Amino acid sequence: MTELRNVEQEVGRFRTRLFAAAAFVLVAFGLLAARLVVLQVTRHDELATQAENNRIAVVPIVPNRGLIVDRNGVVLANNYSAYTLEISPTKVADLEATITGLESIIEIQPRDRKRFKRLLEESKSFESLPIRTKLTDEEVARFTAQRFRFPGVDIKARLFRNYPLGEVGSHVIGYIGRINQAEKAAMEDWEEEKLDNYRGTEYIGKLGVEQSYESELHGLTGVEEVETSAGGRAVRRLKSSPPTPGNKIILSVDIRLQAMIEQLFGERRGALVALDPRNGEVLAFVSKPTFDPNLFVDGIDSESWKELNESIDKPLLNRALRGTYPPGSTFKPFMAMAALNTGKRSATQVIHDGGSFVFGNHTFRSHGDHGLGAVDMVRSIALSSNVYYYSLANEMGVDLMHEQLEPFGFGRKTGIDIEGEVTGLLPSTEWKRRAYKKPEQQKWYAGETISLGIGQGYNNFTMLQLASAVSTLVSGGERYKPRLVREVEDVVTRERRQIAHAALDSLPLKPEHVAVINQGMQQVVTAGTGTRVFAGAGYQSGGKTGTAQAVGVRANEKYNASKLEEHKRDHALYIAYAPVDKPTIALAVIVENAGFGAASAAPIARRVMDYVLLGQYPSEEDIALTREGKSAAPVGTPRPVSTVPLPGAAGFAAAPASGAQASTAPVAGVAASAVPTPLVKPVKATTP
Repeated sequence: MTELRNVEQEVGRFRTRLFAAAAFVLVAFGLLAARLVVLQVTRHDELATQAENNRIAVVPIVPNRGLIVDRNGVVLANNYSAYTLEISPTKVADLEATITGLESIIEIQPRDRKRFKRLLEESKSFESLPIRTKLTDEEVARFTAQRFRFPGVDIKARLFRNYPLGEVGSHVIGYIGRINQAEKAAMEDWEEEKLDNYRGTEYIGKLGVEQSYESELHGLTGVEEVETSAGGRAVRRLKSSPPTPGNKIILSVDIRLQAMIEQLFGERRGALVALDPRNGEVLAFVSKPTFDPNLFVDGIDSESWKELNESIDKPLLNRALRGTYPPGSTFKPFMAMAALNTGKRSATQVIHDGGSFVFGNHTFRSHGDHGLGAVDMVRSIALSSNVYYYSLANEMGVDLMHEQLEPFGFGRKTGIDIEGEVTGLLPSTEWKRRAYKKPEQQKWYAGETISLGIGQGYNNFTMLQLASAVSTLVSGGERYKPRLVREVEDVVTRERRQIAHAALDSLPLKPEHVAVINQGMQQVVTAGTGTRVFAGAGYQSGGKTGTAQAVGVRANEKYNASKLEEHKRDHALYIAYAPVDKPTIALAVIVENAGFGAASAAPIARRVMDYVLLGQYPSEEDIALTREGKSAAPVGTPRPVSTVPLPGAAGFAAAPASGAQASTAPVAGVAASAVPTPLVKPVKATTP
C-alpha cells in the first residue's frame, strides 16, 4: 500500500527553515552593520591614524659625529664612510649556513664571527648587524654578483670614526664604541627629547673627550618619512628633515708637544701634565704607554683586548688622571709654604741635617745617608733635605698638614673636564678612622707623620693634582679648574664658543712667602739637584726633583735598585714652572721605576719647556738619549717646531708602545701645511 505525502506538513517545515535562515542572515547583517558603524564612525579617527602610520615609516638619520682638533687645528678624530656586509637575522632561515656561504665569497675571519655573535646577543632580533666591515670595491662587486643567493643579507654604507694619529694622545681623545646593554639601560632614564635624539644611533663616546663631550659631538638626528607597501617595502620618500652634524671640539692641547713627550718617554711608563697657570688650559696630558683607539671603534677582537688588558704595563690606565703616586720630594715646597703660613718655621731658621732623624726607636734616613749640615728653608728645597722636613712634619702634625695642603688640591678632584678622575689621598686622623674598621688600625701613630713630610707614607696624588698645585703655588694662589677643551665650534653657524676659564677662590698666600719658595725652587735649577739638566737654558725656571718609593724598605735595609725587580724600583718625579717672573707653564712629570728625578724626569721637563718657551724641538740624538734615561742638558742641534712633521705623517719617528698595533688608517684631515701657533711668546735668552 503506497503512503501519501503530507504536503502541508512539508511546506510548514520549509517555511520554518526559511524564516530561521532569514533571521540568521538579518542578525548577521545587523552585526556586520553594527561593526561597520563602530569602525567607520566610532573608531574612525583612531584607525585612520593607524592606517597612515602603517603606510608611512619614520626612519631616523644618524648625524655625522663632530671633529676633534688640537689648538692648531690638527684633526685628532674624524669620520669616513665604508661599505659593510650586514645580516638581518629575522630574514635569514639558517644563519650559520648563510655565514658559511658568505665565506666562499668574502673573507670572514673568526674574530668577525665572534663580534657578530656578541652583537646578536646584545641587539634586537630585527636589527641589521654587520658581519664584515670596511669592504673593498672588489669584495662589494663579488657579493653583488651573488646577492640573489643570500636573502636577508645586504651591503650598506656606514660612517666610521677614525683617529688618524693612532696612539698619539689616545688617553685624552678617548674613543667611541657600540652602545652596550648597560648603557641602553641607563639611557632609559634620559629625558624623552634626549633619548629620541639617539634613535638609530649605535655608537657612543666611551672615554676621554669623546665621552665627556658626547652631547656636543653627537649632533641632532634627522628623520625621513617613507611611504611603504603592504609588505613593508619602501615605495617613495614623502619628506625628510636632515640631521645636524655634531660640533667641532677644539682642544687646548698641542698635539706636536704631546707626541714629542710620548716619544721622550719611549718604552717607559709614566705621566706628564703641563698647564698654563694663567687660565688652567692643559698644554699636554700624557699617559704612557698609550693604545690605538681605532681598535675599539668596530669592536676590539679578543686577542687585542687580552693583550691590552693583561699587560703588566697597563696601557689602558690613564696615569695622568687615575694613577696615584707618592710625590716624594716634590712635596717639600708645599710643606715649606705650610710652615710659613702657620708660623711653624721662618725662612731664616736653620736646622742641622746630620743625615738622619731619630723618632722613638726608629731612625729616618736621608737619601744616600749623608748630611747637608746647616740648612735654612731655601737651601732645604734646593738641596732636598729630608731631615729638615722630617722635623717639620713632626712639629706640624698630620691634621695641620692636611688643613694647610688640601686647599692646593691634594687629595681631592681638580674638576677637569673629562670623566674618571680619582681623588688621591692626603691623610688625616679623620680619614684613618673612616678608612679602617679595627680600633688599633684607626688610631693615628705619631711615627706615621714623619715620612709624610717628604711626600711618602699615605700620601698619594695624581700628576694632574700635582701640576695643578704647582700652578697655584707659583701664581701666588690663583687657581683655575684644568680644562682640556678650549672652544666649541657650531657646525652650522661656524661661531666659536670659548669654554670659560673656571676661576676658583684664590688662596691667601703672602707674596713674601711665595718669593721664598720661588727662590728655593730656582736654586734647584741653578745650584741644586736640577743644575745639569737645565744648564744653558734660554729662560729662568724653577723646579723640584723627587724620588718616591714604589715599595717599602725595611728599617734595617738599604735601597738597592739592582736587587729589585724593575716594577719595584723607585719612581722619578719632577715639578717645574717658567718663566719665574710670570709663569706661563707649570708641569708635573713622573717616570715609573726610573730612579732619581734629576736623571729621568727632569730631562723630559726641560725639553717640554724648550718647546713651549723657545719653539725648539729636540734633535733625534737627544730624543734617543732621553728615551733611555741617559740625557741631561739637550745635545745636538734643536729643530724649529714648525719644521717637524705632524704625528703620523711621513718622517715622524714616534715608536708605538710595546705590543700595540700601529694604526693603518689614513691621516685624513691633517693638513701638512698646518703650522703650530706658539703657546707663548718666545723669551729672550738669559743666564739662569
